[in-house]
Amino acid sequence: MPDREPPRDARSDLVDTFWSVARALRHASAERLAGWGLTPSQARALGTLVRHGEMRPGTLAGHLRITPRSATEVVDALAGLGMVERATDPADRRAVLVRVTDKGAATTRDVRAARADGAEALFARLSDADRGELARILGVLRDGTDGDRHC
Repeated sequence: MPDREPPRDARSDLVDTFWSVARALRHASAERLAGWGLTPSQARALGTLVRHGEMRPGTLAGHLRITPRSATEVVDALAGLGMVERATDPADRRAVLVRVTDKGAATTRDVRAARADGAEALFARLSDADRGELARILGVLRDGTDGDRHC
């Protein structure tokens, strides 16, 4: 008797489908970021700095929900690419602020545009009504979390 797969239920199908689409989006995003020499983590940090302004590395770590050591590594990499710079915090000369350079701001704009183009290509197969409904549903899911938005 041949092995049979157990029947699937709608909930596991939904979860599998959701993660499949999420993986496809992450993969496409990583491919686009490679053109700028950025990893997804670096792009996310850069977007956070653009959105919230200069901040201490520890504050950046909090926004990204990573350890301060990991934030330092991300900042080091971005500084090496000329996308961020460190400056002395005028409120506490012992502390450092991280700020986006003009190159980093321009790169962030370009990354967002490339991601939007990629998303447009993915969502192009949906009708306007389906896009609206998907945006509504994803908004409900997003609003139920406390995560920081990606760049």
